[in-house]
Amino acid sequence: MIALSLAEIAEIVGGELRPAAGHDPASIVSGVVDTDSRQMSAGGIFVAKPGEHTDGHRFVGAALENGAVLALVEHPVADVISQIVVADVIDAIAELARAVVARVRAAGDLRIVGVTGSNGKTTTKNFLARILQDEGETVAPIASYNNEVGAPLTMLRISDTTRFLVCEFGASAPGEIARLAGLVNPDVVIELMVGLAHAGGFGGIEETAHAKAELLDAARIGGTAVLNLDDARVVGMTPRAEARDLRIVGFGQTPAAEVRARDIDVTASGTSCTIVITGEAPAEERALPLRLQVLGAHHVNNALAAVAATRALGVDPADAIARLETVRIAERWRMQPMGGDEVRIINDAYNASPDSMAAALRTLAQITGPGERTVAVLGAMSELGETAGDEHDRIGLLAVRLNIQRIVVVGAEARRLFLAAVGEGSWDGEAVHLPDADAAFEYLQGELRPGDRVLVKSSNSAGLRFLGDRLGESFS
Repeated sequence: MIALSLAEIAEIVGGELRPAAGHDPASIVSGVVDTDSRQMSAGGIFVAKPGEHTDGHRFVGAALENGAVLALVEHPVADVISQIVVADVIDAIAELARAVVARVRAAGDLRIVGVTGSNGKTTTKNFLARILQDEGETVAPIASYNNEVGAPLTMLRISDTTRFLVCEFGASAPGEIARLAGLVNPDVVIELMVGLAHAGGFGGIEETAHAKAELLDAARIGGTAVLNLDDARVVGMTPRAEARDLRIVGFGQTPAAEVRARDIDVTASGTSCTIVITGEAPAEERALPLRLQVLGAHHVNNALAAVAATRALGVDPADAIARLETVRIAERWRMQPMGGDEVRIINDAYNASPDSMAAALRTLAQITGPGERTVAVLGAMSELGETAGDEHDRIGLLAVRLNIQRIVVVGAEARRLFLAAVGEGSWDGEAVHLPDADAAFEYLQGELRPGDRVLVKSSNSAGLRFLGDRLGESFS
């Protein structure tokens, strides 16, 4: 974080300052801000967040031992550390983030990119970070730091010399993106797609679209909106972009897109395509080859979004593409290749929605060659609300229609997926249902053979990412 006095921080967050011995209101702090006491280092600021199962106030002492010099708390604690007592620590870090970003923006050359969408946010965020880091100091979220805690903590990692801040905005209910993006008013906003992820929290896909469009409402007036022209619901957000006087840049595979892809080819070693960049005149059109090491055709659109957004920030598309080609995986547990040459494991079990599940299954089918066998290890998709049963049915049908040769369904919440696969025609042992990850591991230890290409896919709550890790280690 930038250097601020204790008094300045207390004023920003509207809290009561209680300096410890050796500190006074003028004392300066500039360390990392975090809710995890284990992440503290010298000069750090610990946020004592109350949780569902534990209370951060219990860990103030541990944060102090790890170097923290200030704690944001909702009630005073006995530990000998400077404290600022606030009504709500989550509201406090939001206001602190707002103030810090505003100061850096006013004093320097900070540019901010905001990303949202039902799928692809984290991959696109990582693509953006890789491109921009060669242009100047760049801050981007760790993992999926995109909620009411993670987004402000990411914002608070900037320094006085940061040139680019990449923010990922997730949400499970209306108003969340508006609140988080409103802290920073991004210069460039990206709308990736609207799908059924978290649809249960929004009340349906149309409500999801309205919530995702909140990012456009929060964009800096006169900035840039990067819109997926392959998604009708994203295209429908155009009036909201125009209301903020945003320059609209379209990406996708439609000929109308300013940044588009053609000749997509997916193999076990990566995904290739040609990216076409349209200039202001027809003669300015450029065709640039891209070979991603990241698996899956669905990542092409994420790459297009990153190229379009960074072009708006002054990065030459050829440079952007060259940097994208160095990215080996999107992130841990996202289409992560594991195992060995004989048994290849693709661990994609950090998140799952109907759209991402379908994309992963299609990738599995595309990358499996002659003499190789497709194996899909599938768990539940969470937060789908009333559509959950039907969507699990749909994925079970799709797995059979893609001719996935062995379908391993894990957990009671995914049983409808198994029943749909059996009903569609996978009744001769091709599909099995197992109660938990341990049972699945034991089964797969005896079932997998050389030439198998194995997808492990589920929502985070199903825990299959750890099963993917175990399988990857076992067959490496």
